[in-house]
Parts: sequence; C-alpha cells; structure tokens
Amino acid sequence: MKQLKLWMFAAILCLCGAATFTSCTNDDEPIVTPVVPKARVTAVYHIDQAKTTVINMEYPSVDPFGKPAMLSGTITFGDEVTKEAPARGLLLYNHFTVYRADQCPTMGDLKVEALMSGSGLITISSDYYGFGSTADKLQAYCIPSANAQASVDALLAAKELLTSLGYSWNDNILFNAGYSEGGQTAMAVVRLIDEKYPDLHLTYTFAGGGPHDIPETYRQFIESDVTGMPSTVINVLLAYNEYFQLGIPRSDIFMEPVLSNIDEWVVSKKYTREEIDAFVGTLSMSKFATPAMLDLESSISKKFMAALENGNLCKGWTPRKDENIILVHHTEDITVPVENTQNLYAFLKEQGVENVRLYVGDFGTLGNNPAHESGAIMFAGTALATVCEILDIDLWFNIFDLL
Repeated sequence: MKQLKLWMFAAILCLCGAATFTSCTNDDEPIVTPVVPKARVTAVYHIDQAKTTVINMEYPSVDPFGKPAMLSGTITFGDEVTKEAPARGLLLYNHFTVYRADQCPTMGDLKVEALMSGSGLITISSDYYGFGSTADKLQAYCIPSANAQASVDALLAAKELLTSLGYSWNDNILFNAGYSEGGQTAMAVVRLIDEKYPDLHLTYTFAGGGPHDIPETYRQFIESDVTGMPSTVINVLLAYNEYFQLGIPRSDIFMEPVLSNIDEWVVSKKYTREEIDAFVGTLSMSKFATPAMLDLESSISKKFMAALENGNLCKGWTPRKDENIILVHHTEDITVPVENTQNLYAFLKEQGVENVRLYVGDFGTLGNNPAHESGAIMFAGTALATVCEILDIDLWFNIFDLL
C-alpha cells in the first residue's frame, strides 16, 4: 500500500501541468507562458474479483459551450496487461444513461469495464460533462457533440498518460462502443474523428439502441403520447434548453408535479433513472409536458426542434467510406424508437459507407425488462462476437454472465 501511494504521488507530480518561465523583458519581469493542463491520476485501485486495474484521471477538454474544462474518466485493464505484456488494443466505451452521481465510471460503476477484463484490451471511459469532476453541473444529456468531445479527449489523454506510465498496446486496434445514450455518443465519436482527427482510425464501431435522430424521436413521442422512460425526455429538454441557451422558462415546458420537483428529482443527481420514472408516475407525455411542448407548430416546440436538429446524426456530415460499423436495435423499443437506427443506416449507406451492418428485430424480452434493456443483450453479444473474431480469441467469460 505504501508503494502504491508513493507511485501515485510520483505520477501526479509528473503529470500535473505547471507554468514555465521564459526569457525576461528589459525590466527583468518574467513572461509567463501558460501550459495546457495534462491528464493527471486521481486514483489507482484494483478490483480483485474482476482482476481489473482501475486508473481514474482528470483530463483537459471543453464544456458544452466550448470553453476549457477539466473532465474525468477511467482507464481499466485486466491483470493480463502489464508493462511487460502489451494490450491487444484499446476500447473507447461510451456509457449509457445514468442519473445518480455515483453511477459514472470514476465513482465505481464499472460493470461493462470489468466485463472486458480478460479481453486483453485497455478500456477508456469518460464520465461526460455533468458527472465526476463536473458533477455540480447539469449533465449534457444526449448532446452528441459534447459527449463525443469528452470521449475523444479522454482517449487522447489516456494514451498519453498510459505511455508515460510505461504501458503499451497494439495501436492498430481501436474499438468504439456504446448503447442507448452511449450508442448515440459512439456514432458522434465517429463523426468527430472523421471531421477533426485524421490520424485516428476506428477499427470497429458498435452502436446499439441510440437516439441518432433525436428530432424524429421527439416527434414520435408527441404523436403516440408515449415514452418508455419519461426521465430521459425530461433530461433532454433540460439539457438542450440550457446548453443551446433557448431561455425557455421551465413552466412553459413542464407541468406539475414534475415542474416543482425537477431540481430534487433530476438536477440533484440523487436518484436513479428507475426512481425518477417512478416519481413521474406516467409514460404519457401529455401528463408531464405542457400543451405547447406537444404542439409542433408552437413557437416553443419549434425552438426545441431546431435545437434538437443539432443532435441529429442522420444528416449534415460526411463519414469516411472505410468505417466499420455495426448497428443494433430492438424493433419494439418505445424508449428509443427503432427508426433512429434505421434512419442512421440509410444515411450511412447513402454516404457510401460499405461495411455497415444492421441488426434490427424483435429480440424478445429478458424477464421483466422492457425492449430497450433487452436489446442491450443482443447488442453486447453481437459486439463481443465481432471483437473476438478480430482479435482471434475465444470469449473470455461465460455468456450467461450477461443475463
């Protein structure tokens, strides 16, 4: 334990940014040249049961407005990866919807990351803006540009940090994966890399159950007056109103009892998604959204729809033709309608992406879980099978561990 603490202290000293002094002026006053902060280790620990090492970090990125911010993320790898034994590659894992503050990766919610232990991959996960080091901020929920930047910056920071700590990996393998909000983020990562990071190449992207066409999703919720998870709609409206600076009063968006309880139920980050949905107590949009929000011709709805178009991944960008992408979606999903993935697939094919595979269907339900959660099982199985094929390894755990 003493050696671990000393190692962490040394790492922090080495990785923290500091100001450097350059030549002096004629008045002998030093000119301070600011140094961009570097990623720094905030915690290191080992999960014995999962045989997984965890490195928490803070790293430089930006907030949803594009201003500099220090975000937090996690690096995980199994015991088979050491400084002497390089990893098989990297996995950028984009987490799904969470609401309670302790459900983010750096707070220890590492179910997927621990599952990847034994793959020989190093997994990198961002908390996204609004969790971890920015837990006091409203989360940038389902804002793909913000979450993708957080993830890509975590990837770049982790690579630099791991190298400085003496770890190595097969740099030709970089997987990118996520389900639900994470699926949306995974595809936003593809867009961001294709537009701004020509030196990065994704081996394979796995995106399941994501709200890729978020305006279409909202239109469907209004038309059907049903949403599988009311908490997600509430959180989307809060985030887009805040970070696209729409300036719409909450009283024009929400009805009681949601209106009076938003800060406690959602903004406080005290409760899980299931608990918030139980507080709302209905799947009917008309029971918690105002008539103006349900009228697509109202000025308020038009403002929101214009903002939601900024999160539409089914238009407005040019993907690389050599991207390898697998899309998975449950056709009975009422939380994220299947049209999201169907529209994205059509867009990618129109753009000339040849190796994009679509898996949609009624995959059944697992126990009492609705279609959205059950679709995650099909997604995980498809992604893991592809990873094993590419790495030429056998599945490293019992598939029934997913159930």
